[in-house]
Amino acid sequence: MVGMEIKVPSVGESVFEALVGKWLRRNGEAVRKDEPVCEIETDKITMEIDAGADGVLTIMVPEGTTVKIGSVIGIIAEGATVAPAPAKPEAPKEVPPLSPAARKLAQEKGISPETVQGTGRGGRVTVDDLLKGEGKGAEKVEEKAPAQPPLFASGAPAVLPVPAPPQPKEPAAEAERVTRTPMTPIRRRIAERLLAARQQTAMLTTFNEADLGRVMELRKKYREHFQKKHGVSLGFMSFFVKACVEALKEYPAVNGSIEGDDIVSHHYYHVGIAIGAEKGLVVPVLRDADRLSFAEIEATIAGFADKIKANRLELSDLQGGTFTISNGGVYGSLLSTPILNPPQSGVLGMHAVQERPVVRDGQIVIRPMMYLALSYDHRIIDGREAVGFLKKVKEYVEEPEELFLEG
Repeated sequence: MVGMEIKVPSVGESVFEALVGKWLRRNGEAVRKDEPVCEIETDKITMEIDAGADGVLTIMVPEGTTVKIGSVIGIIAEGATVAPAPAKPEAPKEVPPLSPAARKLAQEKGISPETVQGTGRGGRVTVDDLLKGEGKGAEKVEEKAPAQPPLFASGAPAVLPVPAPPQPKEPAAEAERVTRTPMTPIRRRIAERLLAARQQTAMLTTFNEADLGRVMELRKKYREHFQKKHGVSLGFMSFFVKACVEALKEYPAVNGSIEGDDIVSHHYYHVGIAIGAEKGLVVPVLRDADRLSFAEIEATIAGFADKIKANRLELSDLQGGTFTISNGGVYGSLLSTPILNPPQSGVLGMHAVQERPVVRDGQIVIRPMMYLALSYDHRIIDGREAVGFLKKVKEYVEEPEELFLEG
C-alpha cells in the first residue's frame, strides 16, 4: 500500500518492543499532520505517535498487540478521500402513546396502534381514534386465541397441576466470574522493579514526624506573590526537595548506590519525584536539584505532570535519579513504608498533614503534623546515618525560612 508509514519510534537503547495501547482515530478516518493517532506503551513510558501527513488512516496492527521497535503499525494514504458512510436503515415506526382504555380496545380488536393517527393530548391514541381507524381499514394484528383448558364430561374445566416453584440458579463457576487482563509493559516493569527492590536490597524503614506550621505560614504569606511572579503555585514538594538536598550533602551515603562490589558516590543531586499516572507510577527526575530555585522546582514538576497527562514523557525524563521522594499524602495516606527505586539507596515518604495534639514548652497544643518515612538500603546506609538524615529533613522543614530565602 502506498502512503506514509506509521512506525513505532525508538525510545531508548534498552527498549526493544512496545504495546499498541490505543488507536486515537478509527480505521479509514481522515487525519491531519501532527495530530495524535496512536498511543503506545513500553516498559518505561506511554507515548503518542503523531500523523506525519494529511490523509486517510489505515490501521495495520490492532490494539493490544506487542510489536518490535520500528515496526509499521499503520499507513496514512496522502491525498485519499474518506468513503461516504453507508445509509442508515430506516428506523422502525414508534408506537404512539395510548390511554388504558384504548390499549385494551386495541388488543381486543387486534388493531395496530402505529397505523392510527392520535388526536388526544400529545398525540395520544384514544378509543374514538381506534374506532374511526377500524372503519378506515387500520392494520390488525393477528393473535392466536389462548388454548382453552379441556373440559370434563360435566363441563367443568380440568384442574391443572400446580407448577413447582422455580429452583434457584446454581452460582456460576468461579472461572465464569473472573476477568483476565494481560499486564501492560509498564505494569510488568513496575512489578519487576518492586520485586527486585525486595529481593536484591536489605531494605529498612525509619520514621519521624515534622511540624509543618511554618511551611504553611510561608506558603500562605507568599502564595499570591509567588504565583504572580513565577506563574506556578508554591507547594509542599519544593520545601522537601530543598530539605532533602541539604540533608544529602550531610549524609552522602543516602545519595549513593551499589554496583557489583563497588559503592558509587554521586556528587550531584538528581531527585526523582514519584507521580501517579493512569497506567502506573512514574518517577521523573529533577536534575541537579541543588541548583534549582523553589520556582524552578515547582515549574519542572508541573511540566512533568502535564507531560504525563499528554503521554509526552520522554525516557530521558526518567533516567539518572539518585534519590526519590514519594508523597502518599495526596491520596490521604497517613503512614507508609515507601519501597526503594533501584539502584537508588534511599526514598523519602511524605504523608498527609493532620492536626494533632503535641507538647510544646510543656503545653499541649494542636499543630499540623506530617509523618515522614525513610526507606533505605542497609547494605550501604547504617541506621545512624538513616536516622540522622531524616532528622535533618525534619529540622529543615520545621525551620524553612533559611531555605526559602536562599532559594
